[in-house]
Amino acid sequence: MLRYTARRLLGAIPTLLVIVTLAFVLLHAAPGGPFDAGKRILPEIQKSIEAKYHLDEPLWRQYLRYLGDLARGDLGPSFQYRGTSVNEIIAQGLPVDATIGVTAIALALAIGGAVGVNAALRRGTRWDYGTMAFAVAGISTPVFVVAPLLILTFAVTLHWLPAGDWVGGSPSHLLLPAIALALPYTAYIARLMRGSTIEVLNSAFIRTARAKGLPLRLIVWRHALRPTLTPLVSFLGPAIAGLLTGSIVVESVFGLPGIGRHFITAALNRDYTLVIGITVLYGGLIILFNLLADLCYAWIDPRVRLR
Repeated sequence: MLRYTARRLLGAIPTLLVIVTLAFVLLHAAPGGPFDAGKRILPEIQKSIEAKYHLDEPLWRQYLRYLGDLARGDLGPSFQYRGTSVNEIIAQGLPVDATIGVTAIALALAIGGAVGVNAALRRGTRWDYGTMAFAVAGISTPVFVVAPLLILTFAVTLHWLPAGDWVGGSPSHLLLPAIALALPYTAYIARLMRGSTIEVLNSAFIRTARAKGLPLRLIVWRHALRPTLTPLVSFLGPAIAGLLTGSIVVESVFGLPGIGRHFITAALNRDYTLVIGITVLYGGLIILFNLLADLCYAWIDPRVRLR
């Protein structure tokens, strides 16, 4: 297990290098620069600013310099937010996104998992058709429609919850963004769990358990539940990474200080270091959670051996 984990982590280094290289090249190939503002500035000041951030050097030297800083864990200074490093921006925004993301994935797992298993156990009934119809609607409805509807219903009409802003540790400010973010994932998980549960319940070992006279509830909890989690684990790897790095729509609608909005404004303003830093963070999280998903396979299915 340790050898497998170490090999996967070492294999992640070339992947991250490719991600950094592509982001670096594409950003520098785009027209304009981080200091091409609407106001004209003196050429001497322009050269001084570019020299400060080493933008006057050849591109290959900038690339090697950035790789050296990245190896030390330094994502560099932000060009847009003067006097602030990319590490500081991510450190400020990531806890907000992580709090909302963990809450959203917990809601999606609890509700979607329960709905999917119950739909499979009641296959062909009105409950099955009704819940799967709602799941399709949840997948099809974009977040930028759901979020304003939640605000209109629970904040403007009922006055139960705040319409936006962020107060750390306040459940009332957390609930609406988490629900808006969790809705499509809940629908996906419900459909995955339904299909997987139906497949497992038709397996030979489940038929053997039924032949022995075991009650259905005991069969589901003791024998069927773990095998049904296999496709769900594959889905959760990139899904959790996306939730932890935040949703730009949810952050914009609810006015949250996450890193998603920073990514968009940084890309528009050619803030090279901030865009690459958030890209590296997202790529690293995807690699990490995919590794954790592979490790979970060995626990879920004893037939899987990590070699």
